[in-house]
Amino acid sequence: MRTKIVRIGNSRGVRIPKPLLEEAGLEGDVELRLVDDRIVIESVRRSREGWREAARQIREGGEDGLLDPPVPTGFDESEWTWE
Repeated sequence: MRTKIVRIGNSRGVRIPKPLLEEAGLEGDVELRLVDDRIVIESVRRSREGWREAARQIREGGEDGLLDPPVPTGFDESEWTWE
């Protein structure tokens, strides 16, 4: 699909047709980066996006235990109190 670079104030922009935006799932803020000689436009992903669902699936699958058994230390074997 061809389009033109247009002037927007002191900058330049590209008009992206709505069907293309919908197919790419782009809306709101996007991330621009240069890869080789190409400009790549990507959705901005929030930090830790999808972690809640992944944790739920791990918990439901019974895979949320410790990887290694606990190793007792001298601290565990001595008497101590909160002060």
